[in-house]
Amino acid sequence: MKKLYLIGMGPGSIDNLTYLAVKKINECDIIIGYKKYLELIKEVLINKNIEESDVADEIERANNAIKYAMEGRITGVISSGDSGIYGMAGLVFEIVAKHNYDIDIEIIPGITAVNSAASLVGVPLMNDFCSISLSNKLTPENIILERVENAAKGDFVIGLYNPVSKKRTELIKDARNILLKYLNINTPVAIIRNAYRYDQEIKISNLNDFLDNHIDMFSIIIIGNSKSYVYKNYIITPRNYDIKYSL
Repeated sequence: MKKLYLIGMGPGSIDNLTYLAVKKINECDIIIGYKKYLELIKEVLINKNIEESDVADEIERANNAIKYAMEGRITGVISSGDSGIYGMAGLVFEIVAKHNYDIDIEIIPGITAVNSAASLVGVPLMNDFCSISLSNKLTPENIILERVENAAKGDFVIGLYNPVSKKRTELIKDARNILLKYLNINTPVAIIRNAYRYDQEIKISNLNDFLDNHIDMFSIIIIGNSKSYVYKNYIITPRNYDIKYSL
């Protein structure tokens, strides 16, 4: 059987790994993934045949997973969050489609990074929102900034993935400058680093000051819309119930 599971592990806490994900991991003959992510769920990988790789070895991971599945080994590829959102599922599907491989692929959904981050700071995603990755490895910077501008014009709440890397430090400043054209400087911004992991950090700031905080590739930034506000340690984005109902 040529079976390949693309498994979302959620944000990193074993408590947020779904029952279905654990079930499919148990079915696998081999598990492939970025070594840091596999370490986070090591409790469910005991006695499993594991193939670890570095974060940048995505193409090798995808090709190896396809090869093992084609050999008849039930194979699982682990992604953080959900594998279909900036995860391994997209790359695997592109390769399979390009070569027309005959493999039975099943995506096992996981809690996305922006969802898990939002849960720690209230209800910032309660109205229309979008996610944008600031990684320019595969997407040109001008397209990224165009998407930021269109999201700001549309007054979407924005979840920023991959906001800063060691080499890429200026793009987030460019994005912030665009946002300031459309949003008030006091618009709430949450910086959530390593959500649901042992070194979790949460900061509530605003559009004017949020860059003063520590931000890296393990951070998710959630930028409110024009109606979002801070209540205690939470961000609330109203769904406008108060227009129709008496609250």
